[in-house]
Amino acid sequence: MTAQRIVARALVVNARWAAGARLSRTALGPRLSKRAQHTGPRPGTCQRRLDRYDARMRCAALRLTVSFAGLVLACAPTVAGAAEALPASAVERFADLALACVHQEYPNKIAHALASDADVLPPRTLTPAFYGCYDWHSAVHGHWLLARLARAYPDAPFASRARAALAASLTPERIAAEVRYLEAPGRVSFERPYGLAWLLQLHAELTEWDDPQAREWAAAVAPLSRLCAQRLTSWLPKLTESLRVGEHTQTAFALGLALDWGQTVGDTASAAVFTTAVKRFYLGDRACPLDYEPSGEDFLSPCLAEADVVGRVLPAKEFARWLDAFLPRLPRDGRGDWLEPGVVTDPSDPRLGHLDGLNLSRAWMAEGIAARLPAGDSRRPALLAVARRHREASLPRVTGEHYEGGHWLGSFATYLVTGRGLPRASR
Repeated sequence: MTAQRIVARALVVNARWAAGARLSRTALGPRLSKRAQHTGPRPGTCQRRLDRYDARMRCAALRLTVSFAGLVLACAPTVAGAAEALPASAVERFADLALACVHQEYPNKIAHALASDADVLPPRTLTPAFYGCYDWHSAVHGHWLLARLARAYPDAPFASRARAALAASLTPERIAAEVRYLEAPGRVSFERPYGLAWLLQLHAELTEWDDPQAREWAAAVAPLSRLCAQRLTSWLPKLTESLRVGEHTQTAFALGLALDWGQTVGDTASAAVFTTAVKRFYLGDRACPLDYEPSGEDFLSPCLAEADVVGRVLPAKEFARWLDAFLPRLPRDGRGDWLEPGVVTDPSDPRLGHLDGLNLSRAWMAEGIAARLPAGDSRRPALLAVARRHREASLPRVTGEHYEGGHWLGSFATYLVTGRGLPRASR
């Protein structure tokens, strides 16, 4: 389905609702509330209150649809696969999601090893820079989201609030406490590799940002980034096999973030370790079973993530030959029906909602693979077509309706629509 058709369908639904027409569960989906479906007489004193409630909800739904329309239409990739600059209004809701959660301490899911009673402490004390957004890694990439968007949209209404949130978290004192937490006994595998890689991505973003305040934040975060890089570079040579899953422990996605950091900050020693790991784990792989994807709670594609990271370490022509054997059934006719988007049946379930993240990450990975192939490669149109389908499937679902998804999906959407994972020449 094209972006235009998605927008048209949503606008029709909202127009009917605003006019007071009866809407079925088929029109609005299984999450439509019983109150919204009620069309019979409303009894007694509740009548006026419910009328005012319905009016507010109709207006809110129409505003949300118009926002989705602008975002979906603006985010469709070009034939070249390069990310296009979006208006600030199209990404403001992603910034709002992060601003709402980076300092929201609860609910919180901590991966915390207790050595004694003294370790029973609230998240804001254990990890005082990254204690919000439900878990440590989401807090980290929530801060990355704010840095990314404040850097890209310095004059946007949300930019000053993003800067204030970053300034509150990224102080030398708070980062020093984060370092002490990671260095404590029993935490050698803490957030490895996913959270560690996102911390490196945050440091890379701050390092690239030509701004006096950002340079202060980058200097503050540097000790923690060095520790995270050391954790990865000491672990990878001992890892006998890659982790080919669709969740946090996957090695391919983390290696992509880590490689980008190493190249950005000029840490050639770490980048060499990451490159060696990619080649050792993946260059011999053949015929990745895309038909087995996705697992029911994936938010990363094992096959596409692997291809995306291999494209970072091989020249374009060599990468094209490797891809021939790794994904031999990639279409050469430009069609986008060779990989179906994941379907989320209950976005309020924190695990089932992962599939929206899968759609977003598949989109940026497909775009990254296309961008790293030679310009005339006949597989590029099919990769961009499947990226477009996955964008359209889940970008409109990145909302704050359910905290289970709202605390992290904004980062995935931002990574996609700002082209963060693309080669520099394509950004």
